[in-house]
Amino acid sequence: MHLRFETRVYRWQARQDTAWFFADVPEELSAEVREVMQPFARGFGAVRVAATVGETTWRTSIFPGSSGTYALPLKRAVREGEGLVEGGPVTVDLDILDG
Repeated sequence: MHLRFETRVYRWQARQDTAWFFADVPEELSAEVREVMQPFARGFGAVRVAATVGETTWRTSIFPGSSGTYALPLKRAVREGEGLVEGGPVTVDLDILDG
């Protein structure tokens, strides 16, 4: 399953002592992922993905949030390498690896 979407970069507000940044998969696409991946979901409902932002591709997991969307963690190397900033736009390509 391949997804492409544009969203915004945000800082995780649950812990102020760390700088965790994420990009949410839109609601409609999150619903599709949840439907397809339900039998394969890992701990915490995580789904393994290959993510691409700009010229950077990495493997990680997306995690379901309380709002019903999946969150993609954006590690520092990706943010710095691709010039991503908090509140700024990001275009993401996701390839689902499970299933």
